[in-house]
Amino acid sequence: MRTSTPLRRKLISVAAVSAALFTAATTTVAVAQDSPTKEAAAPIPAAQTEAAPGTTAERLIVGYKSGAAEAKSNKAAESDAAAKGKEAGEDLDFQRRLGSGAALVDLGENLTRTDVADVVAEYRADPQVAYVVPDRLNKPLATPNDTEYAKQWDLFESTAGMNVPGAWDVATGSGVTVAVIDTGYVTHSDLGANIVGGYDFISDTAVSNDGNGRDSNPADTGDWTTDGQCAADWEASTSSWHGTHVAGTIAAVTNNGKGVAGIAHGAKVSPLRVLGQCGGYDSDIIDAITWASGGTVSGVPANANVAKVINMSLGGGGACTTATQSAINAAVNRGTTVVVAAGNSNANAANYSPASCSNVISVAAADRQGNRSYYSNYGSVVDIAAPGGETNSVTANGILSTLNSGAQGPSSESYEYYQGTSMAAPHVAGLAALMKSANASLTPAQIESAIKTNSRTLAGTCSGGCGAGLADATKTVQAVSGGSTGGTTFTSTSAVSIPDNGSAIESSIAVSGRSGNAPSALQVGVDITHTYRGDLVIDLVAPDGSTYRLKSSSSDSADNVSTTYTVNASSETANGTWKLRVQDTAAQDTGRLNSWKLTF
Repeated sequence: MRTSTPLRRKLISVAAVSAALFTAATTTVAVAQDSPTKEAAAPIPAAQTEAAPGTTAERLIVGYKSGAAEAKSNKAAESDAAAKGKEAGEDLDFQRRLGSGAALVDLGENLTRTDVADVVAEYRADPQVAYVVPDRLNKPLATPNDTEYAKQWDLFESTAGMNVPGAWDVATGSGVTVAVIDTGYVTHSDLGANIVGGYDFISDTAVSNDGNGRDSNPADTGDWTTDGQCAADWEASTSSWHGTHVAGTIAAVTNNGKGVAGIAHGAKVSPLRVLGQCGGYDSDIIDAITWASGGTVSGVPANANVAKVINMSLGGGGACTTATQSAINAAVNRGTTVVVAAGNSNANAANYSPASCSNVISVAAADRQGNRSYYSNYGSVVDIAAPGGETNSVTANGILSTLNSGAQGPSSESYEYYQGTSMAAPHVAGLAALMKSANASLTPAQIESAIKTNSRTLAGTCSGGCGAGLADATKTVQAVSGGSTGGTTFTSTSAVSIPDNGSAIESSIAVSGRSGNAPSALQVGVDITHTYRGDLVIDLVAPDGSTYRLKSSSSDSADNVSTTYTVNASSETANGTWKLRVQDTAAQDTGRLNSWKLTF
């Protein structure tokens, strides 16, 4: 038997006042004894608080439902803006009525993203508000002004490019650090602004070629070798500057009027040096993986630039060892996505490491025509393909990125075409950074799933298996961004009454025209009018009958549910009939499901 509604709400109000009056000394006790558990508000995605990626919105466009006074009266819209501003602690100002009937609301000056999110949340909670979106800043749809951008077919060509430019409308990688575990970094003006502190993990001076062991300087001094240096039949080689080429693909400075564009040019790269003359040891790589992801390595200072993405364009023969797998598992458990190259031996990647490790995104290479590159490893352990290029016949069919002209030690900076799964992997690492920037809550498993789910079929052939297909940056970033930008929305507007303390009601949406599985960040928008939402239990039911709990019953005394939930539905086929199931589990309050929607 529940306490009557008026009395129950009065008690809650007293508890809230008590908590406010005794904040300094007794808040914890008051909350523990008297205050109901409040339903956590759905986080407001960055894309819904920004005028452009990285730029906080200065205005909001608010659409009211047709029956609301604010939909017709400017005075009512102005009063509503002032009231919501007061609740959010901001000074809002109704500016004008748009031709569509929506209200333009000014947010004032110097608001942070959190401030804007608070205002958006106030409007979202109002059942009379149909939508609230930032007044976004549009720009001419021009390509970046980097002088070599036209040569970066791997970013934009429709046949086998990764479809990157459209993703930049949503995210640029801002706020994300990518650790490049490789040969280190040689100074380059088209990359330097995006480099943050790393570490030199090479402990063997015979490999390091810098005269010492581990230290805080990850500078690449060159990995050139002489005849017979690494094996009896070893042929001399010039320095590769491999880590700098990889880093440029990920985060070369963009729109700076020179050089190339980076996939996640708003991100930062932390160079970790593990490869020197003749290669690098597992032990150093394991420590680098641990440190990059925020773990502790004896004798090495704490990492001030913890990475949410690791790129390893390296490998060797033999299946993944327990030692390497343990380091990767720990990194993933700390929330870091690990991207690795599948290998360049035209062989089954299951026989190479770290390509065969679990909990990684293993990347095969595609050529400019959309075929598996002739050198790329393949097989069931490969997760995805990305542009890796082929330079054996046409140099310009390789991947252009930052480099150095020095044959041994560093000389002048340059740009060169390379080919390899080493070039394919940073495409996916850059994509992972874009995704994490667009939706910071994504887990490594969700990132991997979304990349696979939103890939496209290779234009050419892949004998042996190239994973889910060719990575598609725009489709993937839009799918996880938390908004409907570029996504497809399916809506049910058929109102259904919710009986008081009765059986569950269901509303259906038929989804068609999608390919593969649903995204790992499926958006479920719910609009319910109810006089005590704590009574409600809400589930999403997938086409196969699997259920996903969106909301449990609680003692939340507020009215209505007007929010968007995020569901990892990547194991579900997208097409089919989806249902929203709603049940009132206690007496005395009634409601109605007004509408709901799915955004893929």
